[in-house]
Amino acid sequence: MSQVLAEGQSRQSRLQVLPVSLAAMGVVFGDIGTSPLYTMKEVFNGPHAVPVTPDNVLGILSLVFWALTIVVSLKYVVYIMRADNRGEGGIMALTSLAMRTNKSPRLGALMATLGLFGAALFYGDGMITPAISVLSAVEGLEIATPAFRPYVLPISLVVLSGLFVIQSKGTARVGAVFGPVMLFWFTTLGVLGAINVVRHPNVLQAINPAYALAFFADNHWPGFLALGAVVLAITGGEALYADMGHFGRRPIKVAWFGYVFPALYLNYLGQGALIIDDPSAVKNPFYLLVPEPLLIPMVGLSTLATIIASQAVISGAFSLTKQAVQLGYSPRMHVVHTSDKEVGQIYVPNVNWMLLGAVIALVLGFRSSSALASAYGIAVTLTMMIDTVLAFFVVRALWHWGWARAVGFVALFFTVDFAFFSANSVKVLDGGWFPLAMGLAVYTLLMTWKKGREALAERMRQDTMPLEMFICSMFHDPPLRVPGTGVFMTTAPDGVPRALLHNLLHNKVLHARVVLVNVITEDIPYVAEADRVRVEELDFGFYRVFVHYGFKDDPDIPAALALCESQGLPFELMESSFFLGRETLIPRTGSSMALWRERLFIVMFRNAHSAADFFCIPANRVVEFGTQVEL
Repeated sequence: MSQVLAEGQSRQSRLQVLPVSLAAMGVVFGDIGTSPLYTMKEVFNGPHAVPVTPDNVLGILSLVFWALTIVVSLKYVVYIMRADNRGEGGIMALTSLAMRTNKSPRLGALMATLGLFGAALFYGDGMITPAISVLSAVEGLEIATPAFRPYVLPISLVVLSGLFVIQSKGTARVGAVFGPVMLFWFTTLGVLGAINVVRHPNVLQAINPAYALAFFADNHWPGFLALGAVVLAITGGEALYADMGHFGRRPIKVAWFGYVFPALYLNYLGQGALIIDDPSAVKNPFYLLVPEPLLIPMVGLSTLATIIASQAVISGAFSLTKQAVQLGYSPRMHVVHTSDKEVGQIYVPNVNWMLLGAVIALVLGFRSSSALASAYGIAVTLTMMIDTVLAFFVVRALWHWGWARAVGFVALFFTVDFAFFSANSVKVLDGGWFPLAMGLAVYTLLMTWKKGREALAERMRQDTMPLEMFICSMFHDPPLRVPGTGVFMTTAPDGVPRALLHNLLHNKVLHARVVLVNVITEDIPYVAEADRVRVEELDFGFYRVFVHYGFKDDPDIPAALALCESQGLPFELMESSFFLGRETLIPRTGSSMALWRERLFIVMFRNAHSAADFFCIPANRVVEFGTQVEL
């Protein structure tokens, strides 16, 4: 009886995974799922084009298969996806786990730098992915008839502009169809590939790694450079890990091994079979797989698939920005929640329009997916190398692997990552500089904000009176107390906030209760409501409240203070006033920061979103005090 019950529960569990796996197809696999549009074309047409011979085609197909197997299947799906930070994945979560494993400040700083730079590179990729994906899809119109050639760029720009314009409306309704559309997309990929594989079954031999080795032996240096195009087949592989928090590890694994991987590789095999049969098909093997009457509908389906792939990247940029703000690496930004049900569905206007401007510039500057392919890949491979290094510390300290096993892990994956990165490094002058430059620019902004906030906090700490001394002085010369609660935000819980001193200096009064609120962001995605607040009662009607958030939580100070009642501090919003400081920063010589970085930080500081809006404090309950601070 118990065995029958267990089998029934297991079957029910499997059935529950399937709908989530379908949803994952619409978000997780969009980028890697649209790679067949341009990968094989770039191998045989790019700046380091491979000669079109049957042996070379089989060699490339073998490289594609083993790249998908080693990098995506083994590295990300089997191993790295096990490194979850309370269910969340992505490079920020992996960095938090890696930093948690060591006690060396220098090593911790190095890992934080690596993780932050890897996160910054994502923005560069987030600009290229929509541009190359949509362009490659619309370029199918040229295969239908050359008369469409002048309209490829305008149509691509209209599609991309529309995609970014609708972001403010949210994707909840459209997202419901993402999964079925991508299921149909992968089915179409598999069927088109299978038709040609049946005609030329000898391409199945490419699974044998001997063909990949023979390809390198025959082509030497040009064969190695071909990895710069082969890597296009695995771009988006890191998204499997980044989106794990939305769907869980098992549904992603089921979707990848059960459907996506086979369908993807069948399409690559079909393109290879077509090229062997007709070498002229290298001009666009993906669309030449399609029967002519279905070509226009296929362009429409491809465009829809690339829109979905782009949507996943755009949403990822919004999510990453929010995490950077929470962790103190970015100024506060206006974040709009586009869904009442899904916390993760957000819209960040500043990031949205920045991405749109960059995408339009890329399309107009490069003008074709082939030209953009030269800019694609180098940032992806660099990010994958960073993931491997961070994962090494995780498997050593958290999973307690022995040195031999851990070194074997990093040696295998780092060697493959480094090979792809090295092959892509020759693309730097051809366009690879763009994602690197964007990544470096974003990294500079993130580090400038972090260092600037630390310098500002240190400067204000020097001018702050110790809280204990201030409370003691209240007994000797008590000020007038007025009814209600005064709430003061502070980054230094042991010091007196400047806003409190200004209020006492100018208004000559204190509220009956004074609450000092210190917000702490933990290195975990979410903090349970039971652990949200901790209250310390001090003398003379003073309270100190520590509010804890995860890096994916939405800060809401009034809601957090309402939780203080269980700890002896009842809170009534309409009887409370929130006092915030508004600092005007002045650069000075002799600061701990370089002058250019000081000025950059001041510009960022001036344009930061207001603390009241960020912490969901009602505007009619806020009092602001201005002050000048020399950095």
